[in-house]
Amino acid sequence: MDKKIVNVGDIACGSDKLFLIAGPCVVEDVKTMMVTAEFLVDLSQKLNIPLIFKSSFQKDNRSSLEYYSGPGMERGLEILRKIKEQFQVPIITDVHYPDQIKMAADVVDIIQIPAYLCMQSTLVVDAAKTGKVINIKHGQFLAPENMIKPVEKAISAGNDQILLTERGYTFGYNDLVVDPRSFYHLRQTGYPVIFDVTHSIRKYGIPSADPAGGSREFIPTLARAGVAAGIDGLFLETHPDPSRALCDAASQMCIDDVESFLKPLIEFHDLEVKYRD
Repeated sequence: MDKKIVNVGDIACGSDKLFLIAGPCVVEDVKTMMVTAEFLVDLSQKLNIPLIFKSSFQKDNRSSLEYYSGPGMERGLEILRKIKEQFQVPIITDVHYPDQIKMAADVVDIIQIPAYLCMQSTLVVDAAKTGKVINIKHGQFLAPENMIKPVEKAISAGNDQILLTERGYTFGYNDLVVDPRSFYHLRQTGYPVIFDVTHSIRKYGIPSADPAGGSREFIPTLARAGVAAGIDGLFLETHPDPSRALCDAASQMCIDDVESFLKPLIEFHDLEVKYRD
């Protein structure tokens, strides 16, 4: 199948150049968001890796109502718009309900469908109808070859500007496993494939603020596996001080560690492209 190139601003997703989707899990205070955005924009220029800034105005799948779920759509999109305008960087955020789509589409460059909701037909189709690029995350419950189903739903709405993101499969209890075969199956759709490496090391059933709620030690290994398998983009949640992050504190990467993490991956990706069949 021919490889699809999906353009996000000046970024050609699916080309031979690795791109980065990065930012805090959830929109927090303005200072935290701006510090993170400025750092990532500067780093993307330094390392010559295209950047799409990510953060969620709402995380509606938190395991307790007591946990922070974001500032809400209006305030969250206001902050994301500020980042987009100040740093001239594309923005991605997720939507959980069809009535959020229009307002989000007015601000962001990519509308993301959360993994848990990838089979929600109305959500996928209504997002696709905006004409925006759609990033569909692979549901933890879905065989990777079945991701063609939500892809077909988006296409039925006349939109083939689609990205697919792997983030692990539920195997057993409260654990995620990244099967490299998934990258193969997602690539067979012909659309660009992204690896959400930080979500893939979360431990279900354990609060994200608990250090046991994520296994950061596996991030470099998994990222290398994804690059070797031919991913087009890397999805990374990062924060100035993960221990104080309001969501996914145990799995986000500190911004101070991002440069040393990315450098070998960029070199590895260039090598993979060179010898790619």
